[in-house]
Amino acid sequence: MFVILGTVLWVIVAIWPAYVAKSKGHNFLGWFILSLLFWWITLFIVYFGLKDNNETAQDRADDKAAEKALEKEEKKA
Repeated sequence: MFVILGTVLWVIVAIWPAYVAKSKGHNFLGWFILSLLFWWITLFIVYFGLKDNNETAQDRADDKAAEKALEKEEKKA
């Protein structure tokens, strides 16, 4: 009973980093398999180290413009 419950929870937890990687435009299955073995490490890598492949040039330009505006505001203060 506990083995089945533990296995189900293990798979559910492994889906989490794989889903985040998929939302960033990466391969779900590859990250899922890796997450089965090292879910805590892959979760950290996916959230903080994985580049977002879905980001467009317009998104990057908007981020850069926002950073410049914030820098100007900080210089004024």
